[in-house]
Amino acid sequence: MADEDAQDTGAATTERGYDELGYEEARDALLEVVRRLEAGGTGLEESLALWERGEQLAKVCQRWLDGARARLDAALAAEEAAERSDGSAVNDRG
Repeated sequence: MADEDAQDTGAATTERGYDELGYEEARDALLEVVRRLEAGGTGLEESLALWERGEQLAKVCQRWLDGARARLDAALAAEEAAERSDGSAVNDRG
């Protein structure tokens, strides 16, 4: 049964690959891996496999978060640039 659970935890990642996971899906799978590791009762090989899966899922989550941060930074920079250009045009007229 424990082996079936380990396979269930990684089903989405083995079918599609880690890079194709959305943030929420990767986060939920990572939380399940952490829950299983914290619960104990798994053998060494299974624990190592879960740990490795968790590392990959954490990297996927971090890439999504980094991408979100970059998008926010770009949007804020564009907004600030627009405000500066609007402000300088008003000051040039005054």
